[in-house]
Amino acid sequence: METETWHVRVSIDSEGRLTRAEARLTDKPDTVLVAEGMARANPADENVPAIGRELAAARALSELSHQLAHLTVQDIESRTHRPVTHLRT
Repeated sequence: METETWHVRVSIDSEGRLTRAEARLTDKPDTVLVAEGMARANPADENVPAIGRELAAARALSELSHQLAHLTVQDIESRTHRPVTHLRT
């Protein structure tokens, strides 16, 4: 079995109550996927930056996952020439 390693880099920026995360998959051959996630602390809640970072990163990674699944569907359809109807994500 051949092992292939893909790396995802998550960059996080915070300003006040707003946190933005970017997830970037760059090691998949011939593919770069980039996704963004945002989190904003409710003004009525305590501002806990660690929670904002976690939520923004989770949202960015979730979006990246959806992009990768969409790419997979396109790859399958280009080879089978039939629509994919039952891909679990």
